[in-house]
Amino acid sequence: MTFILYSIKPLNLSTIITSAEELVQQCLSGDATAYRALYERYAKAMYNTVLRIVNRTDDAEDILQEAFTDAFQQLGSFEGRSTFGAWLRQIVVYKSIAHLKKQKLHLNGLETDAENIADEAPIDEDEIWYSVESIKQAMQKLPDGYRTVLSLHLIEGYEQEEVASIMQLAHSTVRTQYMRAKQKLVQLLKQEVYEQ
Repeated sequence: MTFILYSIKPLNLSTIITSAEELVQQCLSGDATAYRALYERYAKAMYNTVLRIVNRTDDAEDILQEAFTDAFQQLGSFEGRSTFGAWLRQIVVYKSIAHLKKQKLHLNGLETDAENIADEAPIDEDEIWYSVESIKQAMQKLPDGYRTVLSLHLIEGYEQEEVASIMQLAHSTVRTQYMRAKQKLVQLLKQEVYEQ
């Protein structure tokens, strides 16, 4: 048996071995292939980050391109205090939040105080187990504000204070949004179970 491997591209080991910080230096030296290598290395993860925040594929693609364009234009300001991926993710998150604000992001329940959250029924999260896919689908159904706060805190790993800073909101507002978002998510997941 003979196999023809004409469609497989040769593996570029220099791109795999080269660190992101070395690629940044190559970009700053004018190496166009280094830009492509950085894009290919981070595009998928950054796209997923944008999509979790904005929840629309067309918007996510546009925001991703804008974020990479901005990042490449600002490469000279990357000082290496964090990893390149963390630096890029910050640009991606800020671009995503700016997009939502342009789209008139409505944060549900902002008119109520954080203390009012205690009046709502507590969630028994331990009694419910769901697949990753069902959680993703339920998160897509959340209002923009809830989904954004949950995504930034639970998935992207930002502390609530950082989320408040990124979204330019009071910490108490983010805390309230987070608690309500969790309750709404559990409610959507339970509803899905009952509909099956």
